[in-house]
Amino acid sequence: MNDVLTHQSLCEGIVDQSSVAIVFGDREGIIRLWNAGAETMFGWTAGEVIGKSMDMIIPEKHRARHWEGYDRVMETGVTKYGQNVLAVPASTKDGRRISIEFNVVLLKDADGRVLGIAATMQDVTARWERDKALHARLAELEAKLKQAGVVTENKS
Repeated sequence: MNDVLTHQSLCEGIVDQSSVAIVFGDREGIIRLWNAGAETMFGWTAGEVIGKSMDMIIPEKHRARHWEGYDRVMETGVTKYGQNVLAVPASTKDGRRISIEFNVVLLKDADGRVLGIAATMQDVTARWERDKALHARLAELEAKLKQAGVVTENKS
């Protein structure tokens, strides 16, 4: 490996250039890291969001629930979303609602105190819209079958 490439520079390069959105929020939920993938997904540049609340990407009606969970994780140091994927709505700079899936990593200091949360996120809006349309079509077809006197049992 090239001597110029250190472990730290490799990590920084991967984070900075990843098409997957990578965001770090400190204990108070202030954005401290915002990579190129986050810029593409949400529309804000790092300069526009660093030092600001994550409320910028959290739809208003979901904020209370988000902060309740976030504060609990900061207090307990425990999250189930390190292994499990969480799917939630998010907001973009232009006001669009998108669907995202993400995992988190809790970053802790040497004493085990949580410093904040890093999240890796992907925009799954197209899949969410496709699934919603398929479910609507299925419901429509089942209604037609029921109307025709054919009994169906939906297992979905």
